[in-house]
Amino acid sequence: MAFTDPLRQVADFDAGDAEWLHLLVGDWQLLADLGFGDLLLCFPRDVVPAAENPTGRPVPAEGSEFLVLAHSRPTTGPTAYQKDMVGELVGGQAARTLRRAWIDRSIERAGPSEWSSLAPRSVTLVPLVRNRRTIAVVSVTADPQRDRLPSRMELVYRESAGDLLRMANQGTWPDFAVRSDSRRGAPRVGDGMLRLNASGVVEFCSPNGLSTFRRLGLQGDLQGQNLLEVARQLPLTAPGVDETLAPVLAGTMPWRAELSGVKASATLRAIPLRQGTERTGALLLCRDVTELRRRDLQLVSKDATIREIHHRVKNNLQTVSALLRLQSRRMHSEEGRNGLRHAMRRVSSIARVHESLSHEISEDVDFDELMRHQVKLAVETASAGQHVRTEVHGSFGRLPSKSATSVALVVNEIVANAVEHGLKERDGTVQLSVVHGEDEVSESGDSHRVVEIAITDDGHGMGDAVIEESGVSAYRPPAEGEGLGMQIVRTLVASELRGSIRWEPGEDGGTRVVITARFPQPASGRG
Repeated sequence: MAFTDPLRQVADFDAGDAEWLHLLVGDWQLLADLGFGDLLLCFPRDVVPAAENPTGRPVPAEGSEFLVLAHSRPTTGPTAYQKDMVGELVGGQAARTLRRAWIDRSIERAGPSEWSSLAPRSVTLVPLVRNRRTIAVVSVTADPQRDRLPSRMELVYRESAGDLLRMANQGTWPDFAVRSDSRRGAPRVGDGMLRLNASGVVEFCSPNGLSTFRRLGLQGDLQGQNLLEVARQLPLTAPGVDETLAPVLAGTMPWRAELSGVKASATLRAIPLRQGTERTGALLLCRDVTELRRRDLQLVSKDATIREIHHRVKNNLQTVSALLRLQSRRMHSEEGRNGLRHAMRRVSSIARVHESLSHEISEDVDFDELMRHQVKLAVETASAGQHVRTEVHGSFGRLPSKSATSVALVVNEIVANAVEHGLKERDGTVQLSVVHGEDEVSESGDSHRVVEIAITDDGHGMGDAVIEESGVSAYRPPAEGEGLGMQIVRTLVASELRGSIRWEPGEDGGTRVVITARFPQPASGRG
């Protein structure tokens, strides 16, 4: 459920209004920190539609309570509300004050007596106006700090908060032109803030902001200097200032950028300040992200190293497979040739898993495409000239990389066994299906994803017998006529996949082999 659902239920408001509120709430920690106060987003419980109001605008009904849709606390000062206000109803004198601000569409101040039911402090009420109609009201409850003289930084912060609230009242902030950035290290107020005039000259720079630029190579102060010209003199890794960075440093566009120096890196975010359509200046947030980028580089290097290792293992296994193929051609014994061919198939199966892992950056592997190739490879290697059709139903999803090799080997052996012994040189079909069961939780609290893998052939069949093995029984010596492949399957299913294996007659003849496997489940849920 989105916090804008009450607004969406009123026909006079559209999806653009809801999206604008999402932009505001996504960014209003900035407002709370600059204004040293709590923010409440309020919306009336009962709304008189525009068609029923002489002004032609939707307004709160007389006596309507207001619902708190969102709440933000400042990180730069004490909170006014000890409890979370989301979902609370505002009534009485406070609701009447909110209704008056909604109708007047102008910023108002409410005294402690008008807001005493919520907090005994003065409150600033800011109607959020879009397309000449109010869509919500923001209340700002701040500690006045009358027992001391405010610092210049505090005065600039409060002035900047006032500018942003005025722009929010006019519907010009937040701006839909804001570019999203998925990289870590978005700057916050406490990380460093500069205030620029309309010409891009620094009027104020917080101590943290100055420290950030000093680490980038600044000599001297920023006060009174053009920030774009200062940046052009810094020892950056890329010479000059590119076309995306210049508008941020000048404060003309609401974008984010990054300055990469020889010894440090900093993220920047510009917020243009406007009075109507005229740009009056800008706020520039900055943050030293040198350590963050160093860690990012280490992670990238680690991921690249792991992928390279998987790639080299795959190449080595392919070399081993090729050597086995050459050796099998020199064997005079049919039994020896078959043994080498089986070994070659198993090595190729493991190599294909490492090939998939060499393209992944996570600890899981997308197993579906790998398994389609695996089934076809096993059939082609095991078939002696007959035409065998393969079918794959269901989806494995992403499996833990440490389990991928075991699953690939088990499926490889059972599919090859179905072709060699189930079909016995006749044409037919081998089908693999995947079904996800209910997750299981062990006594220790570990969660496991349960997957049932069924491999069916339409061959000669094994009679009416049903054989199921799991746990300790799977480690028995091979029975008469049972080869190395089935011993590998039983051992891997019991030890690596923590499951069981069952051989049973197929519904339409042939044999059906069902493997129940359990995979460690990450805390975030199914992959």
